[in-house]
Amino acid sequence: MINRFILCMFVSVTVASVSQILLKKSAMKTYSSIVKEYVNPYVIGGYGLLVLSMLLTIYAYSGMEYKNGPVIESFGNVLVLVLGCVFLNEKICLKKVLGVGCIMLGMAVFYM
Repeated sequence: MINRFILCMFVSVTVASVSQILLKKSAMKTYSSIVKEYVNPYVIGGYGLLVLSMLLTIYAYSGMEYKNGPVIESFGNVLVLVLGCVFLNEKICLKKVLGVGCIMLGMAVFYM
């Protein structure tokens, strides 16, 4: 059975990844004023999700070994790549695949 704190950490990483996609989406648009550039639903939602992710991470660290945190958080890089491809139509090139492969290999080596 999976530890609820580890599950919470995975949820936190997922929330942070979604927030990055929202912030990327906002950055891809052109705004009529500098205020609208920083005060729009994408930016507010993105930073709101980052705060939620921080709170979830703090809770998760309260009940799990600290060594697991960075390994689980590195999963966010993989998730941002996939979400960017699905929601932002970003292309996945060989360099990105190799980068994600290195991250996943590092995660596997860490747990050996």
